[in-house]
Amino acid sequence: MIKQGNFINVHGKVAIVASQFNETVTKNLVDGATATLKKFGIKNEDIDIYWVPGAFEIGFTAKKVLETNQYTGIMTLGAVIKGETDHYAMIINNVTSAIMQLNLEGKIPITFGMLTTENIEQALQRAGLKAGNEGSSTAQSLLEMMSLNEQLIIKK
Repeated sequence: MIKQGNFINVHGKVAIVASQFNETVTKNLVDGATATLKKFGIKNEDIDIYWVPGAFEIGFTAKKVLETNQYTGIMTLGAVIKGETDHYAMIINNVTSAIMQLNLEGKIPITFGMLTTENIEQALQRAGLKAGNEGSSTAQSLLEMMSLNEQLIIKK
């Protein structure tokens, strides 16, 4: 038997943890994510957005949100743009590790919507300026994972 997530009858409460740093980009990501969630039936009142100062704070906040047991899924959104120092690599490696660890330990899906780009133009393009919106793609992934997770939960 094949099991896979879908967008039909997905319900629940969703948290979005988003970085304010590079807000021009991340606001577009959040807008794309919320529009997609609503398009597939998640009600506006079932979407909570947690804005954090930067990408580094996403892991901490996602963990606190996970611990509330109020959500069916959590989405992380941010934009880390490469500069002239190693700061970029340190930030994205640690954020990626934190989100993966939460996924492995948690009971609900947490999706990764972190843009990693060479410059602001690339980030804006991936946030819906020219091409698709990574926030929307991340929302679709979350909906699929919420659906699959519901199928995997053993009913007592």
